[in-house]
Amino acid sequence: MKHLVFLSFLIFSTIISAQDQALISESKAEQIKLNEEFSNPETTILEPKDFKKFKGLEFYPIEEKFIIKAAFVRTPNEKPFLMPTTTSRKPEYVKYGEAHFSIHEKDFVLNLFKSTEPYDEPGYEDYLFLPFTDLTSGDGSYGGGRFLDQRIPEGDTIVIDFNKAYNPYCAYSARYSCPIPPKENDLLIRIEAGVKDFGKH
Repeated sequence: MKHLVFLSFLIFSTIISAQDQALISESKAEQIKLNEEFSNPETTILEPKDFKKFKGLEFYPIEEKFIIKAAFVRTPNEKPFLMPTTTSRKPEYVKYGEAHFSIHEKDFVLNLFKSTEPYDEPGYEDYLFLPFTDLTSGDGSYGGGRFLDQRIPEGDTIVIDFNKAYNPYCAYSARYSCPIPPKENDLLIRIEAGVKDFGKH
């Protein structure tokens, strides 16, 4: 019986490990893709002077501890609101739900938002916007916060991979208008994952 229990535990551990490795590989692939977009003159958003000397974005080391399986709480009947940006533009969003999770035995909550305007591109019907700031904002990462792209989960859990956190376009050029992360999405912890501040490493 003990052998069966140990074998079951071993199989379960192997599955978990395989899942973790798949998520880490996905994180690496996203970072490579982002660097390719910035390195391509046809897709880059960099200013010409910055593009000439661009050698790649810098990222924090990929960490499994920043791949979070959070409890997802749907918050229906929320009223749409105008999200402040770095310009006079104010896109309309509605709070769609909350992600509840723990890091280093500390509990956190992040709000996820959905645009009230339909996206032009197909495949974004279930897209959720997750802007946030943390204790690295202005001290390692971009001071204006970072973003995560999420999808509406099928159940009551959602995976948040901070290794995929990216900068708003405003981190690279003043030509853009970028949403400002709401105060309630300020995490009192250093999220040393994802892209670092541009040109300030």
